[in-house]
Amino acid sequence: MGVVLVALVGIQFFPAKRNQNDAIPTTDFNKIYDVSESIETILTTSCYDCHSNNTNYPWYNKIQPITWFLENHIEEGKAELNFSRFGTYSKRRKRNKLRSIINQIEKDEMPLSSYTLIHRDAKLSKDEKENLLNWLNQLKKNIYKP
Repeated sequence: MGVVLVALVGIQFFPAKRNQNDAIPTTDFNKIYDVSESIETILTTSCYDCHSNNTNYPWYNKIQPITWFLENHIEEGKAELNFSRFGTYSKRRKRNKLRSIINQIEKDEMPLSSYTLIHRDAKLSKDEKENLLNWLNQLKKNIYKP
């Protein structure tokens, strides 16, 4: 038991890389598209913590090994979709990402239930989901006309 306690205390001195950036890049999804304030709020609250270069960390983020778990989860999310770098994606990749975003929201796969369990404000209401899906479908239609 003593060894476990010493190990838990010891790992607290190993900081993790933090996913925070003061500047919003010009390649950010909210900058490259005409995003209304309500849609931007939904995206920022429900998506950006795991899918951008700027995470709003919870109070427990400095407790190891939770920190490592969070950082790994964020890195995986950003590898799949990074709203901060969306403007650097090819037209084909943007189109595929929009389809994927729409599909996952429709199926209630995003935001993750494990995330909304703690971050209740990130859970999409019926109206938020409908508004976001309508906006994303319109964006896909307007930008990617054949």
